[in-house]
Amino acid sequence: MNWKSVIETNEVTIASPGRINLIGEHLDYNGGVVLPAAIDLKVNLFFKKNNTQLCNVYSKNYNDGFTIDLGKIAISEMEWHNYFLGVIHFIDQKYPGQIKGFDCVVDSSLPIGSGVSSSAALECGIAKGISLLFDVGLNNSEIITMSRDAEHHFVGTKCGIMDQFAVVMGKANKLIELDCHTQNFKYVSADMSPYNIVLLNSNVSHNLATSEYNLRRQEAESGFNFILKKYPEYQALAHVPLEVMEEFKHELSEVVFRRICYVAKENQRTLLASKHLENGDLEKFGELLFQSHEGLRKEYEVSCSEMDFLVDFAQGFDGVLGARMMGGGFGGCTLNLVHDDATNDFIEETARTYKKEFNIELSPFRVSIGDGVQSI
Repeated sequence: MNWKSVIETNEVTIASPGRINLIGEHLDYNGGVVLPAAIDLKVNLFFKKNNTQLCNVYSKNYNDGFTIDLGKIAISEMEWHNYFLGVIHFIDQKYPGQIKGFDCVVDSSLPIGSGVSSSAALECGIAKGISLLFDVGLNNSEIITMSRDAEHHFVGTKCGIMDQFAVVMGKANKLIELDCHTQNFKYVSADMSPYNIVLLNSNVSHNLATSEYNLRRQEAESGFNFILKKYPEYQALAHVPLEVMEEFKHELSEVVFRRICYVAKENQRTLLASKHLENGDLEKFGELLFQSHEGLRKEYEVSCSEMDFLVDFAQGFDGVLGARMMGGGFGGCTLNLVHDDATNDFIEETARTYKKEFNIELSPFRVSIGDGVQSI
């Protein structure tokens, strides 16, 4: 496939954004409230029909390509192939025979494995692009659920609905207060001036990430199932009040008890954070970010020494209102709320001290809140 020709003569071009989650980590699969937003960093996908039964895909970032035979969809050993394979599988399952052969080029400005959900951006971009290219007519809900199903069954990460929802439903200058159990949502103002959202990519991705993510989900579910024996009326773990959880302190293992308590506390923090933003109280909002990180570090135990170092450094830096690790954990990015006047110094000093401590280069970037996946 001549990828340059596909870009020049494509029939459908999709811009699919990454996402940040301001607060509410690991709540999506526990039925809690989260506060994500689409960002201005995107995956661009260029699609063109090729009138065969083969789909040729090339990634400029990986400098690698592969071919999909539409008659033989099977999970690949190469993880990034499975985003395409999974989405195609689930679209074809619901709308058999609609997808024909195509060529696709992927060009991304999203850092891979940094907690900004490059995977959901890719999945939703694929679904949107195929739908437009072959006039499948997928609605937003179908794009969200098919992309999530691809992540579950082909990639192997049992994520909740948040990432795909934010990628599809994002709106410029708005956060999404999303109830992951009901999928009810409302838009919240993202005006944080004179503060910037600064992401610091630690450039570490510990191989614990996927296995430990799935283990945390199992631990939370086991705690919830135990509670349901006595309180069957609760619909999701995040709905269980902390005082009810306290009843089970000596019946659950210490680890499982810590996990479920984190969920209850983080859910309350997220609801409070949304109110503080609506009231323009950025200082209280920032305090909740620091509290969220402490919970992720000590109760949910999904942080790592590099992330803790970055958050601790931010907490001692003038002009930073709040910081926490973001994403599944064990690496990726920290999210920092930094005053305009302090942003450059904060980035420079953090990078210098991080390099001295770990001998790793930091990748900082500022983000703004943008629109969801769209054809351009």
